[in-house]
Amino acid sequence: MTITEHAALVRRFAEDFTALQEAVLARMNGICPEETVAALEHASLAGPIALALALAHADVLARGDVRRAELSGRPAERLRRLREHARKVRRARSRADAVCKEQRARRTAGLSRPVETLELRVVRAAYPQAYATALREELRDRGVPEGTPRVPESDLAQWAWDRQSAGGEPPAPVRALLDHSDDAFVQALLRDAREEENPHLPHDVVVGRWNRHARSALAWGRYAIARAERDALARPLTARHAQLDALDDAYQDTAVLAARAREARLRAADLHDRMRACAAAGPVAELVARCRAAALVRFAATEPEAWHGVRELTAGHRAGCAERAGGCPHCHHALAAALTGTGEDGDGEDPAVTDPADRDRYALLDDLPDTAVVAVADAAVGDESALCGHGWAAEDGTAGHGDSMASSSGEAEVIGICAAALSLLERHGEAPVVVLCDSVQAVKVTNAALERADPAAAHRTLLFPEGRDLMDRLLRHRDRVRVRWLKGHVGHDLNETADALAGLSLRRATGRVSPLAARKEETRILRSLGPGNRPSSAAA
Repeated sequence: MTITEHAALVRRFAEDFTALQEAVLARMNGICPEETVAALEHASLAGPIALALALAHADVLARGDVRRAELSGRPAERLRRLREHARKVRRARSRADAVCKEQRARRTAGLSRPVETLELRVVRAAYPQAYATALREELRDRGVPEGTPRVPESDLAQWAWDRQSAGGEPPAPVRALLDHSDDAFVQALLRDAREEENPHLPHDVVVGRWNRHARSALAWGRYAIARAERDALARPLTARHAQLDALDDAYQDTAVLAARAREARLRAADLHDRMRACAAAGPVAELVARCRAAALVRFAATEPEAWHGVRELTAGHRAGCAERAGGCPHCHHALAAALTGTGEDGDGEDPAVTDPADRDRYALLDDLPDTAVVAVADAAVGDESALCGHGWAAEDGTAGHGDSMASSSGEAEVIGICAAALSLLERHGEAPVVVLCDSVQAVKVTNAALERADPAAAHRTLLFPEGRDLMDRLLRHRDRVRVRWLKGHVGHDLNETADALAGLSLRRATGRVSPLAARKEETRILRSLGPGNRPSSAAA
């Protein structure tokens, strides 16, 4: 192949995403010509990044082909081939993502890092709040503007980057994207994927926001898939043609959203790396080193006893450390743990659980009145669409399950909590209702909304109208509802029952279990609650 022909092939792949994806899949299947392989590696295509984007798109399409075949009653042999292709694409996508990660690691490995003394590293690890206060005071006294280098390090990188790139107002279309509300920005991302690609999203001042909201836009793609699935399953097998076409359209849109979400993540990572490079060298790095050293002096003056302990411990450690010639690069965590009296990894508790009552999963209910009705809720989500299943089981022998739409596992768990509480509130007059859940995120989100009497407190997690409607209904009874965390999968009978009902609900909602088999499984699950159980099945 001549240089001209090679350049033409590279240009074609850069301009035609379909051609690029076909070449990537041919390479995956081992039937790609050598000249195409060489073109795919060309620097202008960003190498592994182009591969990752094409495979993210192909992954969704391959799963869509499988789902359409399942819902259209295709022959088993055809379905088997489609599933094998989808597994192959998923493996290739994982490999491409790993290559991108390795490439980034190599790119950032050479970034210079300030050399810090062992004492400074120990103080930062053992007394983070006191040191952070000293550092802020030092920065203020040096006249450094507010919002400049402080913990965490990303603030420093942002400050350094802003200093370097200051002086230019972004173009009007970029400013318009920045001025959008969050909901409007997500709508812009949906238009970008479904109608026309927005060339301004990769701008440095927008790409971070693009990355933060790309998952929400992708969730709406999965929502469209779920609605099309529901419509198809509501019709007989022989009358699903129009619904399956709608399902195919939803998968096509979601494939683009998945590729764009992957691109947003890669571009945001690249920006972060450039910001770190800006902060790790030259005058900025020198300023940071001076500020940190001066902050250590301030810490020593305000915390003399702690500083004395640090100096004694580090001096004794250096005397016998095999890595002392290299500055004891990995020793500060253990030394800090020795100073604060904790294990090297903390106290061993779940880091997300801060309430002492939450740490004893078998003593959660000691402070509740005898009239309280207690239930455990759980949820299950799938990989392909926004359909989710939820289930709950109560100490009074009642249980329920249903299906809904969720953008994430956290949203599905909140839906499960709301469905359980609303069902029990309706059955039990004025009795208080307590719902336990093994998702820390769902417990925090629900309690925040209940405490503030404001559903907006849950809107970051509850993206879809189904979950928001349930939360609105629950807030009317906020004075009777409590939600607490329960460690999952430790043999708690109600938790296991709720988990099983949630899984059954998801399989039923996606048509992966027949109505007869679902009824038999429901009977088997509920039998564990005893003869007094009263099941309640309903979609949220």
